[in-house]
Order: sequence, then C-alpha cells, then structure tokens
Amino acid sequence: MGKQTVSLIGVPTDIGAGHRGAAMGPEALRVANLAEKLGRRGLKVMDRGNLQGPLNPWLPPEYGYRHLDEVVAWNTAVYTAIHQELQAGRLPIMLGGDHCLAIGSISAVARHCHDEGKRLRVLWLDAHTDFNTAQATPSGNIHGMPVACLCGIGPAGLIDLGGNVPATSPEVFRYIGIRSVDEGEKQLVREANMRVHDMRHIDEIGMKRVMEEALAGVDENTHLHVSFDVDFLDPSIAPGVGTTVRGGPNYREAQLCMEMIADTGRMASLDIVELNPAFDKRNQTAKLAVDLVESLFGKSTLIR
Repeated sequence: MGKQTVSLIGVPTDIGAGHRGAAMGPEALRVANLAEKLGRRGLKVMDRGNLQGPLNPWLPPEYGYRHLDEVVAWNTAVYTAIHQELQAGRLPIMLGGDHCLAIGSISAVARHCHDEGKRLRVLWLDAHTDFNTAQATPSGNIHGMPVACLCGIGPAGLIDLGGNVPATSPEVFRYIGIRSVDEGEKQLVREANMRVHDMRHIDEIGMKRVMEEALAGVDENTHLHVSFDVDFLDPSIAPGVGTTVRGGPNYREAQLCMEMIADTGRMASLDIVELNPAFDKRNQTAKLAVDLVESLFGKSTLIR
C-alpha cells in the first residue's frame, strides 16, 4: 500500500463568526508549517489552495441568522471540495475559517459514508456545543449552529447540502471539552440526547477514560471525523481564538486526546477551525494546533 495522501483545503472566511479574523486561519496554519510537518510523518500532502466565496458583509441578523446566503455559498463550496477529495481516496483536512464550515465538510463526509456503507463517528472537540437555532441563538452567528444543522434543525440550504435530511443524527456525535452552552441551547442538547463529555466529566474521570468512552465501538467499518475547534484548548495555551472560555484541556490532556484518536487508525477526515491570528501571539496557537495535528497522525513522544 502506498503513502496515505492528505489534502489541505483552505477556507478563508469568518462568515459565521462573531469576530473578524478567522479568515486568516488557513494562512497561519501554513505559516506554522502544517504541510511540511505532516510530510515528515510519512504522509503525501497536497495543498489544494483556498476555496473562494462571498466577502463578509458584516451585517446584523435577519430572521435569526447572520449572513445566511453567504454561509450557504461557502458551505456549498466546502461540501463539493471535501466530497471530491473523499471520492478520490484522500484524507481531507479543512483549514478554517469558522466552525459553520463544518456543515459543509461533515455533510460531505456523511454522504461519502452513506455511499460506502461506512458508519460515521464525529468527535467534536470544542468549548461550545454549537447546537443553536435561530430561535435559541442570542447572536444569530451561524458558527453556533452547525451541529443542529447537521442533525436537520436549521434553514434549508444548510440542512440539505448532501441531499439527505438530516445529514447525520445525534448518535454519531461525541462532544469533548464542552464548558460554555447558551441557556436555550442546553434544552436542545438535552432533547437531542447528545453525548456530552464536558470539562467536569474530564476533571472527574480523566481524559483517558473520556476518550475510551468517546471512541467505544469505533471499528474497521467506522469513518472517524474530527472537528477540532481551537477554542477546545485552554486559552492560556491557545489565545488565538475569537471566543475564549477558561478551563479547557491543558497541553498534556490535548496531546493524550489526539494520540488516542491516532491509536484507532480510523481518522479519515479533519476540520481545523476558529483559529484567529488577530487574537494570537506570534502565531503560537497555530503552532500548537499543528503540533496537535501531528499527534493526530501518529507522532508520539515515546518510541512505542
């Protein structure tokens, strides 16, 4: 078997976010040498450049959504690009951009799994559950809504990207690192019966057992998708995000999380989102993200 090929797909937009700057994320990850470092892990890396889409008009919400048409346009481009890479047998890495873009990437992954007869498991590494709706959201920012949209709760144009509504169902998701959920959203997350490994759970039983729970049942027929929101990490080590929430995983916990995902050998697609260089210090958050992504692809500290 030849080398595994990974494709980097830059999506330079902050269209779904509450702060400007995530549009610069793809470049910051490239500056932090993502391609070269993955190459050193023995992967063949193809950088597909950046997708294009509408500029951010920075307008207030309409009917509970900010920039809905633009968000649909960007996610449609993401869906097409990710689906193409999966069909060609490559492992797509989406360089975001804000987290609304996961609607496009995971819709493509879900479609691919449906066509290939694979079971999907999504690890959602994030401080937030991203399960808002137009009715529940305080802001209208669509980066707070991707999981709801993927589960079929959201506007037409976002819930039907892959032709199947819903694109996925709550049982495919495992939330890890959650520590900030809007009031109205809590109810929705409970009703959907989402599996939430929040920070309290991590504190109580440790990252190792949390990851064992989150990865339980993953087998050779599982497509494991990792949606890595950089605000998953504690802001003391990762200041370069728009929505910092104190009390996230520290460096060692994050490394263990990534290494245990790598140990499964089942990761087949990845989002890296919400990196905001405008809030960063000397690109340290991008460098840390790249370091953790290397671990996702099997860099471990010890010679095992």
